[in-house]
Amino acid sequence: MMPAPSAAPSAASAPTFTLLCVDDEANILSSLRRLFRPHGYKVLVAGSGAEGLELLAGEHVDLIISDMRMPGMDGAAFLAEARKRYPQTVRLLLTGYADMESTIAAINSGQIARYIAKPWNDQDVLLTVREALERQALQREKDRLEALARQQNEELKALNASLEQKVEARTRELKTAHEKLKQNFLTSIRVFANLIELREGANTGHSRRVADLARKIAIRLNFSPVDVQDVMLAGLLHDVGKIGLPDDLLGKPVSHMSGDELGLLRKHPASGQATLMGLDNLRQAGSFIRSHHERWDGQGYPDHLSGLAIPFGARIIAVANDFDGLQIGSLSPRRLKPEEAIAFIQQNRGKRYCPQVVDAFMDTMGAHDSSPTASSEMNPSSLRPGMVLARDLVTRDGVMLLAADFVLDENLIRQLRDLEASEGMRLSIAIRPQTVKG
Repeated sequence: MMPAPSAAPSAASAPTFTLLCVDDEANILSSLRRLFRPHGYKVLVAGSGAEGLELLAGEHVDLIISDMRMPGMDGAAFLAEARKRYPQTVRLLLTGYADMESTIAAINSGQIARYIAKPWNDQDVLLTVREALERQALQREKDRLEALARQQNEELKALNASLEQKVEARTRELKTAHEKLKQNFLTSIRVFANLIELREGANTGHSRRVADLARKIAIRLNFSPVDVQDVMLAGLLHDVGKIGLPDDLLGKPVSHMSGDELGLLRKHPASGQATLMGLDNLRQAGSFIRSHHERWDGQGYPDHLSGLAIPFGARIIAVANDFDGLQIGSLSPRRLKPEEAIAFIQQNRGKRYCPQVVDAFMDTMGAHDSSPTASSEMNPSSLRPGMVLARDLVTRDGVMLLAADFVLDENLIRQLRDLEASEGMRLSIAIRPQTVKG
């Protein structure tokens, strides 16, 4: 079937490429040769799939145009074989509308770039071929540049190999200097934190306890070492903005403060961040300090942030700060016991506090039941050898005495009883149910 006449783009617009046209009808091949040659293409022709494969073996071909219906090897089989042998060659299929089922099969097996319906429009065919070849040229240029980059990388590796000893020596010097600066920095922070604690009066140690617990929670949440340090520093300095507050206000529980006093107190997170503004190493910690009184439900201060908008480190400081504050009486007139403070944190999961941080806090405090069934709470006097801990045994100061899954013996039970008696505190120990015998 002869193609419909149409205008064609100028020869200057096409680069030099080699095309292979395969068709068992000589007039079709002549039409394709007349169509492409004026535009700078080298045109090869073959009257069958087998002849086309022979030409491909001896010639570099950029693009193949094959008819679908040919005796012997049809277009689908020919293009599939061409793809197998010469995968970089662009493949186009000439087909009639009656061949659509075969066309789909050819597209699937030979990964045809486009199909051209008979009778074709010359302009459309020229544009289709030109666009396909331009894409191929871009891919080849990409491959060339990648190969060049690999070659240059190898050359750079060879050059770098000769500099390794100098780099290692210089690295050791810089590492030593960095460690010294880091140590001086941390020493300065501790001195600063000690100055803050001088104002805490009866609550001395609060900042250090908050920092220690916040560090443990951050580790539990798989924070990087750098981020763990920022959380720890924010814990040490979270009350730096209170330095300018009156002494009587510092010792008063939040529940007893007047409206004016609360307004003054609520300025301290922003003041704390402003105090550290000039220190680049504390910029992240400063953002945690500013937001450590924000609440998950958006009812906190100073910016009324909520949910994930609150910096992650600040969410950790909020839990650690309130856990200690509940026990020292800075949040309420009555000092809560550790287990009561833990219960308060758990009850406010998803309200005041980030659920993910609360879960990590509960794990850190050994308050999560890790067994599939509920554990039995016992005091040391009820323990017997062979019992297995259902969770970590942690003191009110956050010190882990025994890890979960530890098997108790007579010596350990005796030590736990002595500890409870000497410290004057009640130990509640979670035991796996299956280990409790009547």
